Amino acid sequence: MTCFLVAGERSGDRHGASLIAELRSLVPNVAIHGLGGPEMHTLTPSVTDWIEEAGVVGLVEVLRKYPWFRRRFSETLQSINSLKPDAVVLIDYPGFNLRLAAALRKSGFSGRIIYYISPQVWAWHRSRIPKMARLLDLMLCIFPFEKALYEGCGLPTIFTGHPLVAWHRARRLPEGRDPLLVGLFPGSRRREITKHFPPLLEAASILARENPSLRFAASAASPALAALMQEFASRHPVPNLTIETGTVHTLMQRAVCGAVASGTATLEAAIHGLPHTLIYKVSPATYAAGKLLIRVPFLGIVNILANRELVRELIQHHCSGPAIATELSRLLLNPDTRSSLVNSLTTIVNQLDGQNAYLNAATAIINSIQSQNPH
Repeated sequence: MTCFLVAGERSGDRHGASLIAELRSLVPNVAIHGLGGPEMHTLTPSVTDWIEEAGVVGLVEVLRKYPWFRRRFSETLQSINSLKPDAVVLIDYPGFNLRLAAALRKSGFSGRIIYYISPQVWAWHRSRIPKMARLLDLMLCIFPFEKALYEGCGLPTIFTGHPLVAWHRARRLPEGRDPLLVGLFPGSRRREITKHFPPLLEAASILARENPSLRFAASAASPALAALMQEFASRHPVPNLTIETGTVHTLMQRAVCGAVASGTATLEAAIHGLPHTLIYKVSPATYAAGKLLIRVPFLGIVNILANRELVRELIQHHCSGPAIATELSRLLLNPDTRSSLVNSLTTIVNQLDGQNAYLNAATAIINSIQSQNPH
């Protein structure tokens, strides 16, 4: 049995690595190839680590790298058609992966095309769901409301549970938050750091003036990003600021509250029970395009699941130092507000049923392959 996996972001790399482990637990001799990140590559050297180049977000940013993406796309299509795997498993990353699914179908690829971690077409382009139903053999979704959307268009869909819930809950620290520690989570991409860290530093400066006893810890996804954050911090010094690498989940459990860049980290903050505000800022062109496309009232998945602004969203021009400071101050000064928010976050997270999510996904992939090749 041979599978070709494609992940283009750090979160997808984590999902891919865990999925590989479960596939091997079920079929020890399964051959894994594909594109991913350092975690997938460490498990399987035949998976190419391309995350640093592939993990860009935003219309303008992607257009700048279009020639590189076009070359990678062509190489990937050729690799799959030469290898002829039993299944191609596309992990999130819809800009690349949905086009790849279409190209594979056009090329006559006869294996299974399976999507893991549904693209959020329900947020920006529901009209694409019928097309996806024609391209894919199976959708593995991680939010419960997605199942009906795809099955309504005839696409076999399995809700596997959200893998992050069980993973993080198994690693929870004993309860004990530092009442004077504020967490700053600017994102895991260079562009996110350049957009988010300056207003976060400004917010921290404002809060430090109001309460000099406060301490601030900023989470960096890599040493390179930590160095970039240190450059910003040297130009705009903040009292009692530390920049930490590789401690994001520990920090989410130590801090009394925090500001978190939109994305997977906001769900992780909810799982860890961190009272937080959501921030996000992109280029003006990307923001304008998003305003035209996005069809849901909120950016954060917690708010989408709650169908209300449970977590305050500070987007684009609202993502300023003073606005972030005001929201963090509200959380810092009101224990009842923090407690109420944590209770609501717990209720939302419990809907995601994260037990055995990766095993459920791996089992579904193998069953799909075997249904096509029973012998």
